[in-house]
Amino acid sequence: MSKEILKTLIIEKLYRNGSVMIEEDEIIAEERIDFFLNGSKLLSIMGIASDQDAHIVGFLMSEGVIDSVDAIRSLRISDDGLSVYIDAAVNDANMKNLFKEKTLTTGCCVGVTGNVEDKIVKDFNRSTITYNVDMLFEEVDRFYGSSALFRQSGCVHKARLVLLNADAIEAEDVGRHNAIDKVIGKARLSRVDTRDTFLIVSGRLSMEMVVKCVMHGITMVISKAAPTRLGIKTAQLHGITLIGFAREGKMNLYTHSSRVESAHTTIHADLTACANEVCVAAS
Repeated sequence: MSKEILKTLIIEKLYRNGSVMIEEDEIIAEERIDFFLNGSKLLSIMGIASDQDAHIVGFLMSEGVIDSVDAIRSLRISDDGLSVYIDAAVNDANMKNLFKEKTLTTGCCVGVTGNVEDKIVKDFNRSTITYNVDMLFEEVDRFYGSSALFRQSGCVHKARLVLLNADAIEAEDVGRHNAIDKVIGKARLSRVDTRDTFLIVSGRLSMEMVVKCVMHGITMVISKAAPTRLGIKTAQLHGITLIGFAREGKMNLYTHSSRVESAHTTIHADLTACANEVCVAAS
């Protein structure tokens, strides 16, 4: 049984001229959702009770706790939608790391991540795929225009994974980390190959956001918001094209911009350059 995501309240709306109107307003029903792994409680998150099965799969795969969907033996959501139960073969080392050194993430809904920074063991992304600038702006426009839940509530983050065949997978949540975990989980449960895909998100691009892309071979991540210094460094070190401030007909290219083809010029940057430090390829 799915939970009600939106609830209606009666509010007072104050205007600059001092007048007050009584109106209906729709708000997000944020819930505490418990994740259980192999019969034991793993953690609780605050989020929207939708795509809960994809959420736990995306989270565990991004942390390296499970290696693939083939490791999953069973997966179910409780009738009230507030508990998710997964039984799976786990990577014991990454499972131990998950809570050995807890890192409070910089999300709007505070989360925990353990397998980040020097614990990432992934090859440098050497994909030579390129994206036309017009297509990128078109996808950004679709991203902004397709969120009915945001228009109704103004209170969610969204993630959109654009696939090689131009199809897309979307997910929303009050937490930007949750939205990414959900969209990745939906892709993995559908056995979508996430290599050479790109991700559009609504939140800022901090290190742990970029790490999720690294773990799944996602080539490019785009946001309407800003990246952090560690977000840029992580993208540079792992071969991810990082784009921020994608809005109002502009976007900032921070790393590995050779994957972006402009109608006026093709931006070239050595994908292996600056491998040990932050390098702004273009801006």
